Amino acid sequence: MIGATGIAGRHIAQELARRSDWDVVGVSRRPLDIEAEVAHLPVDLLDRSAVATAVGGLDGVTHVFHCGYVDRPTRQELVEPNVAMLRHVLDAVEGDGALQHVNLMEGTKWYGSHLGPFRTPAREDDPRHLPPNFYYDQQDLLASRADAGGWTWSAARPHAICGYAEGNAMNIVMVVAVYAAILRELDLPLRHPGSPANADALYNVTDAQLLARACAWMATEPSAAGQAFNITNGDAFRWRHLWEVVAEHFGMEIAEPRRTDLVEAMSGQAPVWEAIRRRHGLRDTPYERVVSWGYGNAVFGAEHDIVSSTIRARQLGFADCLDSQDMFAEHLRRLADDGIIP
Repeated sequence: MIGATGIAGRHIAQELARRSDWDVVGVSRRPLDIEAEVAHLPVDLLDRSAVATAVGGLDGVTHVFHCGYVDRPTRQELVEPNVAMLRHVLDAVEGDGALQHVNLMEGTKWYGSHLGPFRTPAREDDPRHLPPNFYYDQQDLLASRADAGGWTWSAARPHAICGYAEGNAMNIVMVVAVYAAILRELDLPLRHPGSPANADALYNVTDAQLLARACAWMATEPSAAGQAFNITNGDAFRWRHLWEVVAEHFGMEIAEPRRTDLVEAMSGQAPVWEAIRRRHGLRDTPYERVVSWGYGNAVFGAEHDIVSSTIRARQLGFADCLDSQDMFAEHLRRLADDGIIP
């Protein structure tokens, strides 16, 4: 499990560890905080020799789930390091001939969701947009290596993964929860921080546990080999309606949407969050590691539909689905029970 401390990798590792026929090794730079039997292998994936020594020292690796990611300022700068990490892992695990399958974590940015309006619902066979896009380079590398090595591959394309992993920047549940908690502390109404167009656009998300089950399915289902799959909860919603779930959890009134730069408005609210944390006895996690307001700006800045078709996975047998409003309510309850949010 490559990238085992991220929101996707953490849940995949937990899902596999719950199954009696998997021995799971989590690879990450940071220590694991997983409540499951997962061995930890600390390594910097950008260091080719370190990966060769650490990962290459594992005997009989049959399946790799690659969720490793390193951020860079521009789309072009994302390509080289993220492709290099995947290449280093493949170089390390192919040696003893045990490898059977590699599952790659991608996302809806494959379709250009971050660039502006795109064809929706997105289908896995939609044409690529104008590069750069490191997903393209990773998948091309994966497919060519699989053909040459005699093993198979698959790729998951979720959107807005919902779960919890401390320090993970791309977690919309935590953005929503911390934003609402701070507004309540300041005696302000709950207000959608995007434009009215953003509030009314169709949107879909992916529960992290559902995604983990989907990746395990892809890696073991012969008919899924050599394909990418959109993985979402299977429904779509409008943020205007989703805030009703959040308001109910926090006991707040809802006001009309107002476009807000979350980085500017929320980055200075650490003292407010600290007061909330102390009063409710929440985990002592530094404010800057609790949530990424830049990610919130990205989610609430788009004014176009972001919806993917999941028919390909359903036709081949993976039919798991969730009601996204129910999912948000459950995540908020679970985060509160775990002492992460009030």
